[in-house]
Amino acid sequence: MSAWLPVAPCTPRECAHHEGARRPPAHAVALLTAGCALTFLGVLCVPAVLLLGPAHRDLLIRRWARAVVRAFGVRVRATGQPVERVRPPAGELVVANHVSWLDIPLVASVLPARMVAKSEIRNWPLLGPLAALGGTLFIERDRLRALPQAVGALAGALASGARIAVFPQGSTWCGRSGGGPFRPAAFQAAIDAGSAVRPVRITYRTATADAAGAAAFVGDDPLAASLWRVVTAAGLTAEIRVLPPVHAAGEPGRRALARAAQSAVASDSANLPAVSVHH
Repeated sequence: MSAWLPVAPCTPRECAHHEGARRPPAHAVALLTAGCALTFLGVLCVPAVLLLGPAHRDLLIRRWARAVVRAFGVRVRATGQPVERVRPPAGELVVANHVSWLDIPLVASVLPARMVAKSEIRNWPLLGPLAALGGTLFIERDRLRALPQAVGALAGALASGARIAVFPQGSTWCGRSGGGPFRPAAFQAAIDAGSAVRPVRITYRTATADAAGAAAFVGDDPLAASLWRVVTAAGLTAEIRVLPPVHAAGEPGRRALARAAQSAVASDSANLPAVSVHH
């Protein structure tokens, strides 16, 4: 276990399975093709999108990200606080529970942000250079000595007014067990930059289950198997709930700030108005 990358107890065999109606193989193949094609198209368009102004760029990213999730056959439902389209001057740290690879476009469909990723991705063919071009912050999650430098990089990006999205559980969890604790490192960056923390709750449901195992991408689950499980699962809905911000100044330290954000994400009692994702 490292400061960034704890190990979840969830396994593909126990957690990642679909209970409910399934799509015919031909329909599933069509969705898989459409989802992958739209994702690849978005990657290729990164250089051109970066030439747009912030407002137009965010609008395009939100629409593309939602279209990606829908292309894989997953309905999108956004609830919670209305999102300010003008980012705070001190930036914003978006923190969410982590269930699936779908989490990344799902968050971007409401809150476009620079993502935090492991440093190995920088060296991936095609995707690595384009991720760097898109502003991804790469961190060495398996080296404790790299932690202060990573926190400093996050704080600097936030202080410049960026919105940063991170999954502070450090690993994916299936959603049935409630997930692991929020690691405090990223929250120190918010404190150092004077940024607000925006908690986001992600839930995958079907008509008969509050925790949809089809979306779970856990343990050593191959990506190809997860993709096929998603496109064959009929009736899958991804819900993203945008919660009120937690201000770093109101908490005594990074651990308390992490606990406050996790408590907000874990709570299911808020009755909040719907957020439009059609901008």
